[in-house]
Amino acid sequence: QVQLVESGGGLVQAGGSLRLSCAASGIIFSLYDVGWYRQAPGKQRELVASVTRGGITNHADSVKGRFTISRDNAKNTVYLQMNSLKPEDTGVYSCAAPARPPRYWGQGTQVTVSS
Repeated sequence: QVQLVESGGGLVQAGGSLRLSCAASGIIFSLYDVGWYRQAPGKQRELVASVTRGGITNHADSVKGRFTISRDNAKNTVYLQMNSLKPEDTGVYSCAAPARPPRYWGQGTQVTVSS
């Protein structure tokens, strides 16, 4: 049974930082491209960052320079370091594998950025 479990969300003031983790079980995470998606209230879910099997990263323009995706294959885990958070970063963050199109999803973790 494949499980992706996110952690690290919470409430933070604007300008603060959070690090999200996505731990996988039941699959060899290193064989997949992995993505972090965000769904803000009233908006469509968007892909904010992805990392390939080979470690090549891509970040959406809205988070470039502030967010960094990384992976630790030995721990079967992918991270999203989020710095300089803004209120518009508020939403539910979910990891998915493959990144596009996703087959496996985590349950999501809430990130709320207060102004």
